[in-house]
Amino acid sequence: MAIEKSRRIVDRNIVEYTHMVSPAELKSEPGMALTEKAQNTVKRGRKEIRDILRGKDNRVILIAGPCSTRDPKEHRDYATRLDSLSKELDDVFVFVQRVYFEKPRTTVGWKGLITDPYLDGKGNINDGLRIARQLLLHNAKLGLPSATEFLESFIPQYIGDLVSWAGIGARTVQSPSHRQMASGLSMPVGFKNSTEGNVQVAIDAVVAAGQPQWFIGIDEEGRASSLPTQGNKYTHIVLRGGASGPNYDSESVKKAQKMLRERGLSDRLVIDCSHGNSNKDYKRQSIVFMDAIRQIADGNTGIVGLMLESNINEGRQDEGNPKRLKYGVSITDACIGWEQTEELIRGAYKELAPLIRNQK
Repeated sequence: MAIEKSRRIVDRNIVEYTHMVSPAELKSEPGMALTEKAQNTVKRGRKEIRDILRGKDNRVILIAGPCSTRDPKEHRDYATRLDSLSKELDDVFVFVQRVYFEKPRTTVGWKGLITDPYLDGKGNINDGLRIARQLLLHNAKLGLPSATEFLESFIPQYIGDLVSWAGIGARTVQSPSHRQMASGLSMPVGFKNSTEGNVQVAIDAVVAAGQPQWFIGIDEEGRASSLPTQGNKYTHIVLRGGASGPNYDSESVKKAQKMLRERGLSDRLVIDCSHGNSNKDYKRQSIVFMDAIRQIADGNTGIVGLMLESNINEGRQDEGNPKRLKYGVSITDACIGWEQTEELIRGAYKELAPLIRNQK
């Protein structure tokens, strides 16, 4: 719906209104409903992650996948590979695929599949939501739990029933609205430290999200709503490094754990092997990953999860004509390729398997 601007004092910079499908309408479309098998996958993933965060399961959460989900064919290819590995190594790792649809940008750039599914800058959000839900359903039907970052407060109503772990990113960790939203989410939520490397803001976020809150969102019918929450008891911090340097080393991890205990919180945390921890060099993710594995093997049971930015093929490419993009290569942050991903995970499995079996 175009907007007549000649006499308006509001919406001066809005081009038009495009009405969105409601969550209920989307879920009622053919092939969009949550099947029993899909629901069981989501519930199992959430329970296993909660049990690890509570210390009832000594396995390690492994969140792996592309920096951003771009192409449905690539997504299904990666999911099939990760699911196969999961079925083989699930006595040590709880595998969760990183399926990120919303990309907060420092300035400008591609904002993710939900906002711009065809990479044409036209904002086909309804189509983006449909594609996102289809891809999450694909994972859930395989039996593979999914993780995503939530940026907009209304998005969980469309896809939250298919997500087992959610992240709040380094650019939004200090946002009151994101902390409030996290307090109402139904899955465990990880808060990353800030882009500068400030861990305290992530700890503050954990405290805030654990308490009853209120935020503005939408209901299943798409109506603007005031949403009171009871607080999310399964929030935790994610160390991702920052401008101040990496924070995956044992000294930094122990310092963060001490800060958590001093606030009366669990000292269990997740380490992101990319971003500031790899100094934005995707090839260094392996160094971070194996260092964290050694810390776990040396007895730091507070490290309960690891994140890898991994794709079918390594590196990155500039955003452009979708028909000319290389298959399985990121258009946002550079990723390690599948061969190295599998090699790293299998190597970590060999190191941790005896330890985890002895602890059972």
